[in-house]
Amino acid sequence: MDIKEINSHLDLVLAKAEKDLEEVTELKDLQAVKVSYLGKKGPLKAAMKYMKDLSNEEKPLLGQAINKVQEAINEKIEALQVHLEEKALEEALEKDALDVTLPGRKHATGHRHVLVHIMEDIEDLFVEMGYQVVEGYEIESDHYNFEMMNLPKNHPARDMQDTFYITDEVLLRTHTSPVQARTMEAHDFSKGPLKMISPGRVFRRDDDDATHSHQFHQIEGLVVSKDVTLADLKGTLDLLAKELFGYDRATRLRPSYFPFTEPSVEVDVSCFKCGGEGCHVCKGTGWIEILGCGMVHPHVLEMAGVDPKEYQGFAFGIGADRIAMLKYEIEDIRHLYQNDQRFLNQF
Repeated sequence: MDIKEINSHLDLVLAKAEKDLEEVTELKDLQAVKVSYLGKKGPLKAAMKYMKDLSNEEKPLLGQAINKVQEAINEKIEALQVHLEEKALEEALEKDALDVTLPGRKHATGHRHVLVHIMEDIEDLFVEMGYQVVEGYEIESDHYNFEMMNLPKNHPARDMQDTFYITDEVLLRTHTSPVQARTMEAHDFSKGPLKMISPGRVFRRDDDDATHSHQFHQIEGLVVSKDVTLADLKGTLDLLAKELFGYDRATRLRPSYFPFTEPSVEVDVSCFKCGGEGCHVCKGTGWIEILGCGMVHPHVLEMAGVDPKEYQGFAFGIGADRIAMLKYEIEDIRHLYQNDQRFLNQF
């Protein structure tokens, strides 16, 4: 085949390509046409086989002719691709068009969890009374969690707070008391007394039932000064009970035992459901236990570097989960952690 016949063949290839391109309406079909003409198995690559039959003068002419057809097909493909992309965009915009006359869709917004409400209310009260809020580590050392709280190794009172150990000396804290010990160590008492609360999540190995959970929230308070007394503690907690359950509530103290306080007491509040007459909430007693407290044990002060002959203090611990359950008559503590919107949206 001479150069004229090859050129005629290439003209036919171009004409057929133009015809095939005119029938293309989708981008995916355009890619198929492009591959069929400009790919490795296309007619332009096949035309190169005639190169061996041409003279040295005709070989450059064949290369020029093939390049010319290839450029022409490429230009038409690129122009058609732009057209098809614009068409696809217009169709997508038309399909997804917004009707601005339709009423807007209200986005549901969340709100604070009931436990957060309780803890913030308690924190606000104590901040108004001049307390500082100090947060600590959820992963603690045995030294700060137990030993600094007058609970040496093998002390039987540890059984009440048996917990989750990471190593023999590292565990998930069972109370927020370690924050108090660390804060006492760091506090400069020459600048004034220490008044603090330490809110946070704590962990204890316990059966999960209606009133117990392996994790719960606690707020502990601590005051260390030269002249603080048990009367100051009672007045503070009486105000707390009234803020939480109403100003017509009464409080009482009952002797108890905690290794880190001496003397130790439990605090009861008169039943807010029956007014003290006896009901299912107070189990017929007229009183509801809400927290434990006492005067800081001298040994606890001494271990934190505080002179127990010069300073004394009081401490208390209150469970935010228990307060929420009492205040809102929640029958099962597990509701607080199951993320059931039907429950959470009530608060």
